[in-house]
Amino acid sequence: MRQKKDSNLVNTIVALKKTNPEVAKELARPKRKWPAVNLKEVDMVEGDILVAGKILSAGDLTDSKKIVAWSVSEKALEKINDAKANFVTIIDEMKKNPELNGFNILR
Repeated sequence: MRQKKDSNLVNTIVALKKTNPEVAKELARPKRKWPAVNLKEVDMVEGDILVAGKILSAGDLTDSKKIVAWSVSEKALEKINDAKANFVTIIDEMKKNPELNGFNILR
């Protein structure tokens, strides 16, 4: 974590180490190794989704669900909004749900 330059990322990792070590471990990896998940993969999973990486726009979203990720591409965000789903960043979700419980984690 010494090499991480983003203070928000470092603070998020530190906060998650005790409450949700699985997500903290994913975020502590180098960004080039973070998962990049397409919307078609998100659509196949039932319930709310958490991705410790980026959401990409390949595929379509048919269900209205809550998607939590570190970042999202612009085109994916448009498709999420068109499907009446809800996208929230990990930092914003931690304000309401500090432990990030109740999500299916995609890698």
